Amino acid sequence: MRALLSTFSLQELRHHPWRNASAVVAVMLGVALAFAVHLINASALAEFSSAVSSVNGQPDVELRARQGSLDDTLLARVAAHPGVVLASPVLEGPVQALARDGERLGAKLVGVDALVVAGLSPALMPVTDGENTTRRFDLFAPDTVFLNAAAQQAFAGQSTVRLQNGAVLRVAGRVNAPGAPLLVMDVAAAQALMDRVGQLSRIDLRLASGARASEVLAALDLPPNVIAQRPEQSGERVSNLSRAYRVNLTVLALVALFTGAFLVFSVLSLSVARRQPQFALLGVLGLSSRERLRLVLAESALLGLLGSALGIALGTALAALALRLLGGDLGGGYFSGVAPLLWSPLAAMVYLLLGVVAALVGGWWPAQATARLAPALALKGLGAPPRPGARRHTLALALVLLAAAMAWAPPVAGIPLAAYVSVGLLLVGGIAALPLGVGWLLDRIAPRIARHALPVLAVERARRLRETAAVATSGVVASLALSVALTVMVASFRDSVTHWLDAVLPAQLYVRSVGSGAGDGSHLPTGFVTAVAGVPGVARVDTLRATPVQLAPERPAIALLTRPLERTTGGTLSLPLVGNPLPAPAVPEGEQRVVTVYVSEAMVDLYGARPGSWLPALAQAFAEPQVRGTRFFVAGVWRDYARQHGSVVMDRADFVRLTGDARVNDLALHLAEGADENAVRERIRALAEAQGAANAIEFASVGQIRANSLRIFDRSFAVTVWLQAVAIGIGLFGVAASFSAQVLARRREFGLLAHLGLTRSQILGVVALEGLAWTVLGALAGLALGLAVSLVLVHVVNPQSFHWTMDLVLPWARLLALCAAVVVAGTLTAWLAGQAAASRDAVRAVKEDW
Repeated sequence: MRALLSTFSLQELRHHPWRNASAVVAVMLGVALAFAVHLINASALAEFSSAVSSVNGQPDVELRARQGSLDDTLLARVAAHPGVVLASPVLEGPVQALARDGERLGAKLVGVDALVVAGLSPALMPVTDGENTTRRFDLFAPDTVFLNAAAQQAFAGQSTVRLQNGAVLRVAGRVNAPGAPLLVMDVAAAQALMDRVGQLSRIDLRLASGARASEVLAALDLPPNVIAQRPEQSGERVSNLSRAYRVNLTVLALVALFTGAFLVFSVLSLSVARRQPQFALLGVLGLSSRERLRLVLAESALLGLLGSALGIALGTALAALALRLLGGDLGGGYFSGVAPLLWSPLAAMVYLLLGVVAALVGGWWPAQATARLAPALALKGLGAPPRPGARRHTLALALVLLAAAMAWAPPVAGIPLAAYVSVGLLLVGGIAALPLGVGWLLDRIAPRIARHALPVLAVERARRLRETAAVATSGVVASLALSVALTVMVASFRDSVTHWLDAVLPAQLYVRSVGSGAGDGSHLPTGFVTAVAGVPGVARVDTLRATPVQLAPERPAIALLTRPLERTTGGTLSLPLVGNPLPAPAVPEGEQRVVTVYVSEAMVDLYGARPGSWLPALAQAFAEPQVRGTRFFVAGVWRDYARQHGSVVMDRADFVRLTGDARVNDLALHLAEGADENAVRERIRALAEAQGAANAIEFASVGQIRANSLRIFDRSFAVTVWLQAVAIGIGLFGVAASFSAQVLARRREFGLLAHLGLTRSQILGVVALEGLAWTVLGALAGLALGLAVSLVLVHVVNPQSFHWTMDLVLPWARLLALCAAVVVAGTLTAWLAGQAAASRDAVRAVKEDW
């Protein structure tokens, strides 16, 4: 076998380097894109997880409140338990600091107890500057702060840090925690600074040797609104937060590799067809059918190995460049900042093998055709016996039916694996049925062009050699189908998001507390909220608040949204509901109270909160005794494209009654008819300055929020545009390789046509018409397959991955433009490939057949 590869196969590579190079490039690009996306995601996730682990430390158990903060009176009771060696209180909250030029810089303020934090979270242990022993008391001073490396870089050269609320903190040293900017200070000072006296974010516990966490927690008899979790669950939440996005992005990156497999199939099919006499001669000389199959598979494996090796190198370079220029965020918004490249030999080997497997899959059918070759017939120019078409069509139909069945399968660990298999089966089944579709369509076109010589030559050849036409267009069909599917999915998602924004942004102007986007740590002053309602030009004020609630320790927190839920004039809620709301069940007076809530689609999938059911887990987020006797009824489901891991909407009056907390994050201002938005904004700004809250608020009009949201959406899906372009480019590589091989093999045919009186331009016209016919067929097949795949992406992949639904939108203008571009490019490619053959001397071409 090695001798055949070094002689027989090497000669093919030397004589047709560009055709084989196209297959190598296709595999290279597919492996490079997939490996680069993997490296970027893995590096960003590792960096982010490392930062979270350093900040959280490695306690045996963490105590957190399901909603809001812990009461710090719990600390003394927990620390006094004999099974607890260390109990470290931690208070966290987002803050806005001012740089020298007045620019706002977001950071996290962390309060710790310096006497115990070193034993649990050494990265948060403050280290004072200098060797003066008197500086050690800075660890407990109310006006000192310690910066991590990111914060030191952000506030370089500053001896003090001025916060948005006017507080000035003296920089007394550093902490070794990595990640985003951190400001660390004494926990009591942090409570006073953030106006959260008596509150803690978490309590980290180190248990005594031999003590069991379950027994200690049972003895502590913690309140229902306190949740205990293992430290590794923080890492699980970080991974779960972005897992669906990372998996889908990796699958999209593998689109190019999938298309590359079809290009390998196209190149090897044409190579095998051109070398049919040589394979027949080898068969006569004693090379068995199994050995011929192994030879072609070895050729495909070599193409895949070379392409994969180059792809690993290119992918590494692309990942390093992307991390340096763009950071670890590829548009999803999960990671930010620059992460160091984390190169994994195991991952490189996996993607190397993926490229080889893709090439082997692409070479399997040409290898099978070589194995079925009848040497005696092939030497006489009769070729291989035709394979029964009915069998292939039955296989194609079976694949499509299996794809439809797989689309109904549930996700595996939250990942739509069956749906991805369904997409692959749809593409393979559709391409396997191409000869049937090509024959059916050309049989109906042929009678309409019978009186036109050049179109007859083009169509009849494609009609008689429909298998060749299917091989040549398979790459275009695969790439165009995936591009059409992605275009439909993105257009459907964007249209749904646009309508969702119209529903959730009913007001004209919004006022929000600075830093409210980072959680529930920032609120608007109560007096300011009350005074805004009386500002001239303001017709109505709706208060909004978003509070994280931890229902399950291994999952990211859900969002509890509190807002007025009165019905509008038309009798419907101002929420984008999926279906109609249900009335709350009647409850006997005095027995219990029913609170109506509305859940997002993610809550239905992740927590089983279906309309008409009860949500007892939400009661654990509220403290006794206010929540005693209260049941939460799920009255409806709404679409929430902003919170992937679940959200619950509750009427503000119910939330205030259960918590006694009337603070809010945002205000939605409905302006009076004829009111000027800029004038109202200036009046509110003057009111904030009068109350000393000018630096605590920021404005956003509905147009600004809408434009910013759609800009973030477009950035998130920008990578799909590049992936589509690469896939289409690989498909056109396949067309170029196919036509080049076909033209070179048809020199005698072109010579005969020239002898029969056809001019060079007419021969080029025949070639161009063939290219037009083939690419039109490929475009129609790709469009049909793409629409079928888009149904799976829109109605299966997205709901199973991100737990939200959307309405199907078909952007016909973009789809037809995409198909037209492929047809024009394919026709032009065929015409350029025909230039060389048509320019050869006709007599010399015909003499080759004498």
